[in-house]
Amino acid sequence: MSEPLIIAKTNKIELALLPEMATRHGCITGATGTGKTVTLQKLAESFSNIGVPVFMADVKGDLTGISQPGSLTDKLETHLNRMQMDVPQWQGFPVTLWDVLQENGHPLRATISDMGPLLLARLLNLNETQEGVLTLVFKVADDYGLLLLDLKDLRALLQFVGDNADKFKTQYGSVSSASIGAIQRGLLQIEEQGGDHFFGEPMLNIEDLLQTIDGKGVINILAADKLLNAPRLYSTFLLWLLSELYENLPEIGDRDKPKLIFFFDEAHLLFSTATPVLLEKIEQVVRLIRSKGVGIYFITQNPFDIPEKVLTQLSNRIQHALRAFTPRDQKAVNSVADTMRPNPELNIKQAILELSVGEALISFLQRDGSPGITERAYILPPASQIGPISQEERQQLLQSSIVAGVYEQEIDRESAFELLLARAGTGSSSDNENLKRPLEEGGLKDLSDLFSSSSSGRGGRRDGVMDAMAKSAARSIGSSIARAITRGLLGSLLGQRRR
Repeated sequence: MSEPLIIAKTNKIELALLPEMATRHGCITGATGTGKTVTLQKLAESFSNIGVPVFMADVKGDLTGISQPGSLTDKLETHLNRMQMDVPQWQGFPVTLWDVLQENGHPLRATISDMGPLLLARLLNLNETQEGVLTLVFKVADDYGLLLLDLKDLRALLQFVGDNADKFKTQYGSVSSASIGAIQRGLLQIEEQGGDHFFGEPMLNIEDLLQTIDGKGVINILAADKLLNAPRLYSTFLLWLLSELYENLPEIGDRDKPKLIFFFDEAHLLFSTATPVLLEKIEQVVRLIRSKGVGIYFITQNPFDIPEKVLTQLSNRIQHALRAFTPRDQKAVNSVADTMRPNPELNIKQAILELSVGEALISFLQRDGSPGITERAYILPPASQIGPISQEERQQLLQSSIVAGVYEQEIDRESAFELLLARAGTGSSSDNENLKRPLEEGGLKDLSDLFSSSSSGRGGRRDGVMDAMAKSAARSIGSSIARAITRGLLGSLLGQRRR
């Protein structure tokens, strides 16, 4: 049994988060400038110390200091003396830096196929009709064994389906050229925001987020200060990552400590534009992923940013100060005061408005599963550096990282774009060429049936497609290869496995 993680203290007691209760999820809320980032850093350190890997987004660019030992400043010394706290044992923690935009960390990629139509539709801000067309395009890719790895693959297939809409109509339904155009424009916007860096191979191996070094869990930091300029890309990526964790990690039930802690900063970006159907699936992910040993902690300014059904799943609560300047703020204060376990010696509603920087109302789960009595306490200072590291220190981290050299070189394998380009190069006309049957139940039909003579001079292409399907998608069900490639928990929950 792991030792409790002491996170904060009052004048009388220390407040500890029990590792075995950490997968009951939690939240850190409070107004800007009240100390949420330092609280996040303290929690990440504490989990790392007991060998639990952490994933978190660095939305302000100042969390990388967790890799370096801290030091005593005049301000910190004054705070420690006032609270009668001991000086921390300064230390740095193992860190892996990641960056979707590939500027300040190791590249983070996913394939178009693995992202799936549901999350892509959210990323592209599609309406219901356009989402239906996108789903149809994915179905065509599934049936004909066309790998969708990057944006150019999806663009090529969209054009192919649009050009042959009449031939696909009977089997798949009508395809609107206006919807094809809207999707293509959305892809162009995503590319301009840096999404072209995100889609491709090699795709992230989830196991690389679960590393330990010398008994300490590796803290995975996603550079998100620039990524927040594309909030849909940021929130959709994190949602995809959660679904990948659920799909790929085995069921482990309750254990003495988590397998991974996932911090979701700026959580309001996840929920503000989500459809009711997607919100329902997010709630299911939060509820079910606990059995995989993953704890999720949402960080946001106002508890109202988190939907009620999700908020009820967050059992470990750290509430920093709120400012009741608007009716909505006042409602949030009342809501927090009503939902945290009462303390006869504490006026929770009044305390929320009075909390100083670094001070919080805390209620952690107890061993019997009941919420602890709410206490007003000061967060203990981190043992690592508060603030960002230098560019030289960042480069040293990247060079010494356990995944150095694994993701840097982008791979552009033969996929839908190349196959469709080869077909166009044969000069064959869709007017006099019938589209052939898709994959047959129980076996893969040679792609030359679809692409006519484009196979000449491209020996081994069919084997390459099969290898890629096995490696990048690996989503076929049983012996029925014709069934659609599974694309994560969210896609399967929404429409089950499309056939």
